[in-house]
Amino acid sequence: MTSVVEKLWLILEDLKEEEFKQLKWLLQQADIMRTIVPHLKVCPVLPVTRLEKADRQDTVGQMMQLYGLHGALEVTRNVLRKINRNDLVAQLENITSTPEVDVNDVGTSHTEDLMVPVPNPPQSITSYQQMLQSNFQNRFICVQEGLLNMEDKKLLDDIYTELYITEGSNMQINRQHEIMQIEVASKKPAGTEISIKSSDIFKHPSGKYRPIRTVLTNGIAGIGKTFLVHKFILDWAEGRTNHDVHLIFPFTFRQLNLLRDENRLQLDFTAPQKKTTPVTKSRGIEGLLMSLIKGTLLPSARVWITTRPAAAYQLSLEFVDIVSEVRGFTDPQKEEYFTKRFSHDGHAGTIISHIKASQSLHIMCHIPVFCWITSTVLEDVLKTSERAELPKNLTEMYTEFLAFQIRQTKEKYGAEKSIQYIHSLAKLAFYQLEKGNLIFYEEDLKDSGIDLSKASVCSGVFTQIFKKEHWRKKGKDKGRMFSFVHLSIQEFLAAVYVEFSCINSNKNVMAQPQPTSKRLGKPSYKSSELEVHRIAIDKALESPDGHLDLFLRFLLGLSLQTNKDLLADLLKPKRMSSNSNQETIQYIKTKLKGKLSTERCINLFHCLNELNDHSLVEEIQQYLSSGSIAKKYLSPAQWSALVFILLSSEKDHDVFDLKKYCAAEEGLLRLLPVFQGSVTYLLSGCDLSERGFKALAAILNSKQSNLRELDVSSNNPDDSGVALLCAELENPYCRLELLRLSDCNLSERNCEALASVLSSGSSTLRVLDLTNNNLQDSGVKLLSYGLGSLHCTLESLRLSLCKLSWRSCEALAPVLSSETSCLKQLDLSNNDLQDSGVKLFSAGLASLHCRLETLRLSGCLVTEEGCVSLASALNSNPSHLRELDLRYNNPGTAGVMVLSAGLEDPQWRLDTLRVNPDGVRWLKPGLKKYACELTLDPNTAHRDLILTDENRKVTRGREEQPYPDHPERFDGCFQLLCKEVVTGRSYWEVEWDGRIWVAVTYRGISRSGEAADCSLGWNEKSWSLECTEDGYYSWHNRTLSDIAYHPLNTTRVVVYLDAPAGTLSFYRVSSNELTHLYTFYTTFTEPLYPGFWIGLNCSLTLCPFEEEELSPV
Repeated sequence: MTSVVEKLWLILEDLKEEEFKQLKWLLQQADIMRTIVPHLKVCPVLPVTRLEKADRQDTVGQMMQLYGLHGALEVTRNVLRKINRNDLVAQLENITSTPEVDVNDVGTSHTEDLMVPVPNPPQSITSYQQMLQSNFQNRFICVQEGLLNMEDKKLLDDIYTELYITEGSNMQINRQHEIMQIEVASKKPAGTEISIKSSDIFKHPSGKYRPIRTVLTNGIAGIGKTFLVHKFILDWAEGRTNHDVHLIFPFTFRQLNLLRDENRLQLDFTAPQKKTTPVTKSRGIEGLLMSLIKGTLLPSARVWITTRPAAAYQLSLEFVDIVSEVRGFTDPQKEEYFTKRFSHDGHAGTIISHIKASQSLHIMCHIPVFCWITSTVLEDVLKTSERAELPKNLTEMYTEFLAFQIRQTKEKYGAEKSIQYIHSLAKLAFYQLEKGNLIFYEEDLKDSGIDLSKASVCSGVFTQIFKKEHWRKKGKDKGRMFSFVHLSIQEFLAAVYVEFSCINSNKNVMAQPQPTSKRLGKPSYKSSELEVHRIAIDKALESPDGHLDLFLRFLLGLSLQTNKDLLADLLKPKRMSSNSNQETIQYIKTKLKGKLSTERCINLFHCLNELNDHSLVEEIQQYLSSGSIAKKYLSPAQWSALVFILLSSEKDHDVFDLKKYCAAEEGLLRLLPVFQGSVTYLLSGCDLSERGFKALAAILNSKQSNLRELDVSSNNPDDSGVALLCAELENPYCRLELLRLSDCNLSERNCEALASVLSSGSSTLRVLDLTNNNLQDSGVKLLSYGLGSLHCTLESLRLSLCKLSWRSCEALAPVLSSETSCLKQLDLSNNDLQDSGVKLFSAGLASLHCRLETLRLSGCLVTEEGCVSLASALNSNPSHLRELDLRYNNPGTAGVMVLSAGLEDPQWRLDTLRVNPDGVRWLKPGLKKYACELTLDPNTAHRDLILTDENRKVTRGREEQPYPDHPERFDGCFQLLCKEVVTGRSYWEVEWDGRIWVAVTYRGISRSGEAADCSLGWNEKSWSLECTEDGYYSWHNRTLSDIAYHPLNTTRVVVYLDAPAGTLSFYRVSSNELTHLYTFYTTFTEPLYPGFWIGLNCSLTLCPFEEEELSPV
């Protein structure tokens, strides 16, 4: 059924352009609109700025927002009469906008005279709007940062700094500590996501009109959600934004909790409910809230829910139209905040520079409430302290903050009461943190020794630490509610309490069981500071959600004498042994050797930083700076240090090149937390198994993923790994555009899953590389089903070396001629297509629907006949193909001429034609057409190597041979090279016995000694395959990759080099069938020579070829 909104849009579509202009002009004229709809007491008009560029769809949206559904219908009818389109008015007569509710919605404009259904005498909605706006202006025009005294309040507009709000958020349960979440979020570059203005919170990010009812805005504590809502309301109340909103009713869940006896509201959205809920019927708070969110109560009202991540998952996305996230301050917004805050004293520049210099402070300043804490501390330090050094980390910052509070309280209440207040608050903070409580009641305060009559002192003087919430109803309630200003303040004070108890009373409150209200006075175990630290570390590591992580950082930081000195009024002057901290450091390092989650490891490194120990980090930094990290075997602690360094780095991590760190699956799994926001993953040749592909699938499944390019070439994913990837490529959250699966031992079985991806309406894949896989014709036929789909967006496909024949061309031709095909680049090189295949393929190329721009057919057994077919196709459709590669074929003089003529034809777009090298010798099937004759070079052979069979066989013995001295001879490594340089495309085979290495190398490889710069595969100048009876291994620059295949009953290996393309491939030969082992991808910058390392009593033979099989080297 067509909706009312859609019918309105269709009505406007029937207007001529001039009539539509008249309609828009009338909607802007207040005087005329009053005559058109005189019964409307208030008839707001649409501003010029909203209608100037609005199309018909936008105009309907603007009218809906301003007048409501019923009002929009009424205005449209009367305006159509005004422009003499009564025929269209007649079409609107049968349209009704009456909602299926018992009473008209409060806050909407669905009655003809814009009345709200209230008891007599009724009043216009405008009067309620004016009352609300006046009330909100008084309520939100001023805010306080910290103190409650009215004289300390400031105008919201003067101090408000715009927040960074983004579209979308992860609605899964996030068990990370919120500080950890902000540290991760700070790594996401601003600009990679759609940002939202605070005034546009109800507008669809696309900019087009969409009916938006419910918006869920997510954000951690202190990130600015409350200020955001207040600013939205104030701007509306003062008439600056959202003129289409009639009434606003803000509620906080804390206020709603006051109406219940229980601690928290329990919202169950799975329970069945009626379709509509009468607004006059009495219901419980939970029922009303669920009905409001589900839309069965006030279905035309807009609902804006703000929440913390820990609670967001409780709401079903079924009832949410837009999800957004408050991410706090971007770097420019941080500077704007401090500039506003310190505009009067010129400290802004100093403070901004200091925060930028400290990475932990800079990250924390993404949180507005931390910016306020930082401002409070640094302002006080700059005014009162003679010390030039400002706090550099979190513990120092919070210690200064607490010292400032103590000084403020001492002036008014004296030192004794000040310390007593702090001690009571710290005690409350610790025991409630252990319970996981953020909100406390009068009973909790009594348990911590806080006199209720003095609670107002704590919540007044210490407002910057502790705040009083609201009164609860008397009866079964728990009285007033209290909380700390921010969770981090509670965590810091909890650490202060533990340190206070240890130093002042020699008690270890960490060791005793969590006390109840009756046991708070029970003596704690006596213990050393080291024992306190150990227990705290163990408890923090046991926490599944890391809720003690920041507490632990603070506790260890407070053990430093510099921080204790700042709290001299609170802590007894007692010098602790430096050995205590050293033992704590060693205990942390021992824990780092175990199996810990990434989050817990990173926090332990933050703890080491608090203790001023940087030894592990400095060791890894040295590896990184020397470029040797990929060659080191890292311990678990060293891996954690690497992750910590990379996460702490200011460098962009757009590209994740795993080989820079460790070409193995362990490296991928350990480093994913660092690179989960990267755009490009380079993972070729990293020995990934199903476990690794499962981790990659999880990245692709994430709504926050930025991954656009994924290279997993030269791995062995098996069917399960390919299935995992393909399943996520069809996920609407996945935005991958490039996928490389070359040399992955894929077969026709995998093509069905890939075809499903290509035909998926949600796939964004543009480039697919399947080079060097055993797909065969049956696989390409399956792929073609996906390529021919209406939804396929693929623009580039590489199928080189996939064992294809002319039958694949038969399957691909209809794809090229499809009207919906997006394919622009196609590589079919090194497949035995022959002229028959090219002829079939040319039928598709000739279609006017074909958009192919690049076609590579090198090494495809093409002759003059095939060239004529191609030329004929280009004559039929000359407007797209720009590049044609026919190297390593035999086009003949006539074939070259007929294609070259097209280069001169102005109608052809062809500007690049490659035909050399060419000739009859390239008309051999498979890779053997590139076979070259090689001989071993005795001038390079180590003296323990024996050359026989006219320098085609080498064996290693124990006796030195009487070779003359030569500058190119290897004198330490048991190696030798071939005489011939290999260029272009080259192919050779070797038979081996025992243990040998087959390699290619630059001529300049070192010859003296046994160091890495001499060994094949152990440096940047050489690439090698190690062959043993147990298996194969690839080596380059001392980086090893284990290859899944076993030699079985064969000892023959093939080497195929395509130097211009930068590929070096190795194959196992069995029964004349090639099985791909490994391919190196690089850029060769110098001439290459085949080389070999020979094990003791082992041998190698260069396999001969028939004369007609050879190509020139």
